[in-house]
Amino acid sequence: MTYETIRIETDARGVATLTLARADKHNAMSEQMLDDLTAAAGEIARDPSIRVVILAADGKSFCAGGDLAWMRAQMEMDPATRSAQAGKLAYMLQALDTLPQPLIGRIHANAFGGGVGMASVCDIAIGAEGLLMGLTETRLGLIPATIGPYVVARMGAANARRVFMSARRFGVDEAVTLGLLAKAVPADELDAAIEAEVSPYLSCAPGAVAEAKALIRALSKPIDTQVIEHTIKALAHRWESPESGEGIAAFFEKRAPNWLRSE
Repeated sequence: MTYETIRIETDARGVATLTLARADKHNAMSEQMLDDLTAAAGEIARDPSIRVVILAADGKSFCAGGDLAWMRAQMEMDPATRSAQAGKLAYMLQALDTLPQPLIGRIHANAFGGGVGMASVCDIAIGAEGLLMGLTETRLGLIPATIGPYVVARMGAANARRVFMSARRFGVDEAVTLGLLAKAVPADELDAAIEAEVSPYLSCAPGAVAEAKALIRALSKPIDTQVIEHTIKALAHRWESPESGEGIAAFFEKRAPNWLRSE
């Protein structure tokens, strides 16, 4: 299947690389990308020849978060339509999170907002030294709602409290400390580090790997439809706040929002 915003390439070993391919937009998530990723996750999940999946990206950024045009369009949507848009991100993340194959994140550059959510649904994510990450939503008057269950599951609540609400950007070493990344390596060693994670799975029974992964989910706090719908409602409620209108408007008008205070 051909996609507009992503690529899937599978080698002879059954290792699929799922690549975000909007380099000119820093791989920001558009509605089309969310649809493409959801469809690709379904395609991969149904393919028994795929043993391992690498989540990667083209260009100078791994993922800059939400696409600006998509965000601007949401300002004009009615609440029901806006909730449906939030659901696209929420259920795309669920589709990646529940892949039967192991998902390994190749985080080669900056990841913000939804990009942090993408890293969080990986079974293991490795980052290149020098990158920055951040949950930047509150700077716009929004909240990291639909990515929240996966971020908290990855970091734990105590670590999430350090970065979830402040919109503070943090480097790769702190991302490792927070548990968001498993390790950080020099950029020229990233592919070797990814291969070191991939290769052990090729000697494992794929059915056993899939059932072991499913067992982890069964033994963990569930991220089910009830949780996902709660996050969608929380984000929809936040979109209706005066702060979100001010934050988004200030961003597009290239001015400070009215809550900004100097240090």
